[in-house]
Amino acid sequence: MRKILGILILGLIMSGTVSAADNRVDGLRPDAPELAAPGDNAIGVRTLQFINKGQVDILKVEAGKPLPTYDRPLTVEVWYPSDGAKRGGSYENVYLRDGKTQVTLFGQAVRDAAPAKSAATYPLIIISHGYPGNRFLLSHLAENLASKGYVVASIDHTDSMYHDKAAFGSTLVNRPLDQKFVLEEMDRLGKDPDSFLNGLVNANDTGLIGYSMGAYGSVITAGGGVTKAATELSWGAPAGTLERMMAGSEEHKALLDDRFKAIVSIAPWGMTYGFWDAEGLAGVRVPMFFIAGSVDDVSGYEKGVKAIFENAVNADRYLLTFVNANHNAAAPIPAPAESWKPVDNLDFVPFEHYADAVWDTLRMNNITQHFVTAYFDSHLKGDADKKSYLDIIETASEGVYAVEKDGTQKPEHNYWKGFQNRTAKGLILEHKTKAN
Repeated sequence: MRKILGILILGLIMSGTVSAADNRVDGLRPDAPELAAPGDNAIGVRTLQFINKGQVDILKVEAGKPLPTYDRPLTVEVWYPSDGAKRGGSYENVYLRDGKTQVTLFGQAVRDAAPAKSAATYPLIIISHGYPGNRFLLSHLAENLASKGYVVASIDHTDSMYHDKAAFGSTLVNRPLDQKFVLEEMDRLGKDPDSFLNGLVNANDTGLIGYSMGAYGSVITAGGGVTKAATELSWGAPAGTLERMMAGSEEHKALLDDRFKAIVSIAPWGMTYGFWDAEGLAGVRVPMFFIAGSVDDVSGYEKGVKAIFENAVNADRYLLTFVNANHNAAAPIPAPAESWKPVDNLDFVPFEHYADAVWDTLRMNNITQHFVTAYFDSHLKGDADKKSYLDIIETASEGVYAVEKDGTQKPEHNYWKGFQNRTAKGLILEHKTKAN
C-alpha cells in the first residue's frame, strides 16, 4: 500500500501539481496569529565555516586508550537584517532526510546582502537542529526573526546531519559544546573589524532555539546537568565522555554562560531515557519556553517534555502544547515536494520526517513564530508590551471572543491575544515561575 501511495504521489510531482517551486520556508496563512508576520527588515544570509580545535573525536574513542582529539568543523548559516530593498532568494543543494536527495528551498533572504547600518546592535539567536537534521530545518524561524531585528546563526552539527549521520554518542556530547562554541565565535566576529558582523551582533543578549537533540543540548546549556546513569549507557557516549555534562560537575558549571538570556526548547529529548532527574533539572537557571506535541512518541510528553518543564523549578518557564501533535510539532519547515516520494534507503517516506498527522505544518510554524517573537522580544529586547501575548488563559479553547462591531473588547473577552476568532484551538500554554 505504501508503494502504491508513493507511485501516486510521484505522479503528482511529475505532472507539476507539486513542484520544487513550492518549497517555501516563508509561508504565512491568512489565519496566522498576529506576531507571525515578518518584520520590516530585509534579510541577508551568508554561510560561515568554523573550526572548534582540540575536541574529543567521539567516533574514534577506544576503551582504555587516551581520548583522541580533532579539529571539529561546523558550518553555520547566518541570517541578519539588511538595508537592501530586494527580498527573496533560494537555498541550494539542501539535503533531505534520506541524506542523498538535494533540493532547493525558497524564502525571503538575499545571499550576501549588505548588513543593515544601525547605531544599535541586534540580539543573537542560535538554532540547533535535531538528529539527524541540518541548518535549514528551522529556517522559517531564522528568516522570521532576522526580519524583526535579530542576527540568527543556525548550526550544521557534524555527525548529526542527514548526509553524515554517525554514532549517537557524538550528538550527546557535542550538542551543548557546539552551542557554546558558536556563541563564542559570533561574539568574536561581532567585534572583528574585518567581519561583516562587526558592530551588528549583541551576543550579551543571546537566545537559543533547540529542537529534539538540539533541545536536549539546550537543557544542558540552560543548566540542567545529566544523571550519572546517563553517562554509563552502553549505547550512549563512550568512555565517560558525557561526564563533563553531569549535574554538579565543575566542567558542567564552566560550560554555563550568562550571555544566554532566554531559551526556546522544542521537544527536548532525554527525560524518558533517564538523562535528567529532579536534582539535575533544578540546575536550570535560564528562562525557558518549551514547545511540545501531546502525543510525542520520541521525546515523550507527560514523562518527557512536560516532566522537564515541571522539574525546572528554579527558572521561569512556559510550555506550549499542540494537542494531538507528535514529535514534529512546531519546528520543521513544510515538507519539501521531493520528500513526498519513497526512497530506497529509508523504510518510510521522508515526508514523515517533516509533517504531522494531525496539524498542518505551516499552521504550526506560524503559531511558533508568533510565540517565539513575543518571548524573545520581551526577554532580549526588553519589550514589556510583548509579554501580554504570553499572559493569557491556559487552555485556548476556553477563551471567549467578544468584541463590539468597532473592535472594542467586551468585558468578558479573554481570547488569546493576537489570534483571530475561532483560530485559537488545540493549544495549551502553561506558565510557572521560578521557586522562591
